[in-house]
Amino acid sequence: MPLKNLLVHLDLRKAAGKRADAAIALAAAHDAHLTALLTAMTPSFPGYVAIAIPDEVRAQTEAEIRRSLALIEQSFRNKAEAAGIKYEAHTEVGVASPLGSLVLNSRYFDLTILGQADPSEPVLGENSLAEDAVLSCGRGVLVVPYVGASKGFGQRVMVAWDASREAARAVADAMPLLERAEAVTIATVSAGESRHGHGRLPATDIATHLARHGIAVDVKNFIDIEIGVANTLLSRIADQGVDLLVMGAYGHSRLREVILGGVTQNILKTMTVPVLMSH
Repeated sequence: MPLKNLLVHLDLRKAAGKRADAAIALAAAHDAHLTALLTAMTPSFPGYVAIAIPDEVRAQTEAEIRRSLALIEQSFRNKAEAAGIKYEAHTEVGVASPLGSLVLNSRYFDLTILGQADPSEPVLGENSLAEDAVLSCGRGVLVVPYVGASKGFGQRVMVAWDASREAARAVADAMPLLERAEAVTIATVSAGESRHGHGRLPATDIATHLARHGIAVDVKNFIDIEIGVANTLLSRIADQGVDLLVMGAYGHSRLREVILGGVTQNILKTMTVPVLMSH
């Protein structure tokens, strides 16, 4: 299915403009409609604290938040107009986390574009938004690094393949991007050590599947030399000039990843290129 209906989440973080740039470029490349959902949370206090805060102070705080979002929305509209894409924008301000609204909206779009959390700029209710959304959206999620995406990203794509359900879903969600890419690498990490799920020759089956869609791929089995799967992938991404990573998310439970560490968590923290994730 082609990408014709995209959703981008924008917020008060400094990287929102770079995220908008990436979303607009993607919409222009695919002649897609782009919807921007702008959200922000107002501070929430326990009842005994809230009662001591004058109504005018709370109203002033919300008004300042809305003014800031309005500037971000206007910037988005100006960029979208200049790019000549079809677009619309909606703003939501409230005490609830934007996750619920974002998840509900995402189910009516081909792809949702979110931002990587910047540890130097925590935002109320949004520090784990990308990982929460990946688990809950039911659609592919494109996470853009807070440093931004390279111009024309998606030309050199790496697919992190482990023969899991999540990886298969990610490949299906990324198909419109894979079909347009100049180069696609199917990457496995230390697959020879455990052939469970991979078959006799790791990644050859998924390579055959993509070839039948007219996508030429290069298959690489990288060895994890005690730096972990995520760091192995990121190292190869840098070496090969990859500008988009496609991967399944949370093949293990999220709790296990939080406690023991995992590929999804590590990629979301240290990613250097946009990552299309599916669960």
